[in-house]
Amino acid sequence: MNNPEVKPNGWALLPLCLFFILYITVFIATGDLSRMPVPVAFVLTSIAALLFSRGSVNLRVTAFCKGAANDTIMLMIVIFVLAGAFAGSARAMGAVDATVNAVLYFLPSNMIPASIFMAACFISMSMGTSCGTIAALTPIAVGLSPQVGMDLPAMIGIVVGGSMFGDNLSFISDTTIVATQTQRVEMKDKFLVNVRIVWPAALLLLLFYVYRGYGLHREVHDVEAVEWVKIIPYIAVLVLALSRVNVMTVLLAGIFLSGAIGLLDADFTVWDWTVAANTGIVNDMGELIIVTLLAGGMFEVIRRNGGIDWLVDRITRNIRTKRQAETSVAALIACTDLCTANNTIALIIVGPVARKISLLFNVDPRRTASLLDTFSCAVQGLLPYGAQVLIAAGLAGSVKPMEIVPHLYYPMLTGVAAALAIVFQYPRKYTKGK
Repeated sequence: MNNPEVKPNGWALLPLCLFFILYITVFIATGDLSRMPVPVAFVLTSIAALLFSRGSVNLRVTAFCKGAANDTIMLMIVIFVLAGAFAGSARAMGAVDATVNAVLYFLPSNMIPASIFMAACFISMSMGTSCGTIAALTPIAVGLSPQVGMDLPAMIGIVVGGSMFGDNLSFISDTTIVATQTQRVEMKDKFLVNVRIVWPAALLLLLFYVYRGYGLHREVHDVEAVEWVKIIPYIAVLVLALSRVNVMTVLLAGIFLSGAIGLLDADFTVWDWTVAANTGIVNDMGELIIVTLLAGGMFEVIRRNGGIDWLVDRITRNIRTKRQAETSVAALIACTDLCTANNTIALIIVGPVARKISLLFNVDPRRTASLLDTFSCAVQGLLPYGAQVLIAAGLAGSVKPMEIVPHLYYPMLTGVAAALAIVFQYPRKYTKGK
């Protein structure tokens, strides 16, 4: 139901429209979305939100600050800070290289495509980042491509597809953090819904890659000695998260495990550890923290002016069922990601609206969080102008982004799986009371 104190007002959405116009205009003019940094776009649209709102300047600024500092926003930021510190600590300790080497150690020589896919899935699930996984595995895929006689764009497509598996499911992925916090659900609960939706796609594709790799052979190459102890922080984080331990406790455990292993193994000193943690916070999460604060303030101003209620009214005007409500949420996140080419930002934008639709039509918030994350990752993984494909193409050297897109089977299949989950209202456990 709408807030009785707020009158729906479509004009309040002008700042959000400006945000999309900025991105579309920059992309048309330059062909490069990075020319419009996300924090700058949110600063400009936040100013617009304050200018278009009612009341004195002090009241407008106070509303903006309350939105930026609400419980959900601040909790997200704390999680971002801890996730950044964990990522930086683990990276400096050598956990990333150890994980890659461990996966390569187990690569069956006659199933290279399936092995690369499993490696990308596991590493992205551990690291919580698709871009980091792509950066780690693409050079390996480039080296293996001529050895097994497989086209380079197809090999790169396997890496990008597998990396989106972890982007969608990892407990420390920024998309998981935003999706769960905006819908106010536990990460484990969202994971349990999510994995039921995407596992058929992952299994089907794995079998396809096994078939495709049948008969392929590669020269045996030396793998650097695997430092198994350095993988412990990633495994501990996954196990603790699945055990329903509080996410901040999970991340703190990961930080201290990474630090302890690094210190005992003489990978860094205490001061190097603090610098590594700071680097992870500032470089990995700094921009996202700024954007989250600005977005929280801007959306509060838009909400107070009736923009969110107006948008929900328009979207739900002809909706009568849960299935239709879920379809509208899926369409919202997909379109927003197409415009922003950043699934985390798309989730920040759509999350509050999706929550209102979810409450209005009694959609399980765990399911809403899962659908938001899955559709955002499915679209993001297919964008030739998205960071994931651009990074992969850049590291591959001779491959163009559009050459990779036809081989991105996993994002395609997860999009189909999520759509079928809506059509058939699966999994049933989370769709009762239609």
